[in-house]
Amino acid sequence: MVAKGDMIYAWAKDADILKAGECGGAVTALLKHALESKMVDAVVTVKRGTDLYDAVPAYITDPAELIQAAGSLHCGTLLIPKIIKKYINPTCDQKLAVVCKGCDVMAFYEMANQNQLNLDNFILIGLNCGGSVSPIAARKMIAEKFEVDPDLVTKEEIDKGQFIIEYDGKHKGVKIDDLEEEGYGRRSNCRRCQMKIPRQADLACGNWGVIGDKAGKATFVEVCSDKGAALLSAATGKTVAVEAANPKGIEIRGKVENAMLKLGDHWRKHDFEKLGTGKARLDYMIKESSRCTKCYACIESCPVCNCAECSTKKSCYVEPGVLPVNPMFHLIRFAHVFDSCINCGQCEELCPMEIPNALFMHSQQVEPLLKELL
Repeated sequence: MVAKGDMIYAWAKDADILKAGECGGAVTALLKHALESKMVDAVVTVKRGTDLYDAVPAYITDPAELIQAAGSLHCGTLLIPKIIKKYINPTCDQKLAVVCKGCDVMAFYEMANQNQLNLDNFILIGLNCGGSVSPIAARKMIAEKFEVDPDLVTKEEIDKGQFIIEYDGKHKGVKIDDLEEEGYGRRSNCRRCQMKIPRQADLACGNWGVIGDKAGKATFVEVCSDKGAALLSAATGKTVAVEAANPKGIEIRGKVENAMLKLGDHWRKHDFEKLGTGKARLDYMIKESSRCTKCYACIESCPVCNCAECSTKKSCYVEPGVLPVNPMFHLIRFAHVFDSCINCGQCEELCPMEIPNALFMHSQQVEPLLKELL
């Protein structure tokens, strides 16, 4: 019987899922059982669109279709809870199993705190995440640093400190550190993130710590809630096979996580220091924000921003129809959201003027604490 706190190796019993999935296909197999057993009404996940740089959300009710979403996509930058709120009624009684990165899980909790959704209606399958790469940046990086046509790439992954691609039956890897020192690699908010193993989810799944004969053939699953334990228990012997995680593997997983957290501290310090301090920082933020066209992409994409009436649309604060926009537009956003910011990066990812919104917001929230720790 599986219990909260257990650490387990799991893999799919179905040969097709085993082949198509990442590291044994356990996540796909668990979702399959959740649908087949009616534990949930639908699965919300991400699948490949036109190519591996085109991650698209998927709402799946037929277990046979889950295999289309098997495998990993590191060039997908979607925030699933915001999509669910926009296109699915999250306050109804529909039960959903959702595949989540760390920022997705944090968004679920922040949105639940604001009564935007009800966590009782969700089973959250968390995925260990070392970071994601913006699609356009990924293409540029592969062309310039790997010297490979991005359209020839059939698979990409981040493993053992490298960004690795497969193409024409070959593979090539470059160290993430080398890429990022030259301005390539993961999104800046991902570099600063410290939610590498999403333990707020019901299950936290990944390949870190899978060693021995199961390396590359099984998924490391940490059971984080009774709900997660119930799903894994019910699926065992039906859609997944399991065994206890190797103690040495558990130790290795912890070391990988700690190394990723230290790297996150490095990038926080690096990114925040370049902003300057005091008035110099404020002047820099106002200068960068002056490119704003007030398209509202930052507000529309934010999982935390949820006012019935947005103060930035009040003419007493921000005069309508005037560009460059009054700095008060951004100061209102910063004051309103920074204490709840989850560093998902959506406000920066979707900004057409490439304003580093996430950096500004995240620095205001985290930097005072970071200075104390360092």
